[in-house]
Amino acid sequence: MHGIPNCDSIKKARALMLQPWMDAVGFEVLLNQRGTTWRGLDQARRAAATTAQAAQALMLELPTLIKRPVLVDGNTVLVGFDPARCAAHFKAR
Repeated sequence: MHGIPNCDSIKKARALMLQPWMDAVGFEVLLNQRGTTWRGLDQARRAAATTAQAAQALMLELPTLIKRPVLVDGNTVLVGFDPARCAAHFKAR
């Protein structure tokens, strides 16, 4: 998705895309807990991200908490860059 991060249309589109990704891989996979945005959160906000609903709200508020890249190919959702996994997936097609 390409657009201005603060644009209302982009925010709505991101919300629509996030749920299917979470359904496919789980919020635990999608939530980037290794980046600087996560490390910059206070302990209470980190501790609150233990449910899908809370994690989704946090990722919508702070999109950099979504692990990147997210590759969608039909019903397959690949999160994070792993060259071998990507090559295997696209070779199998």
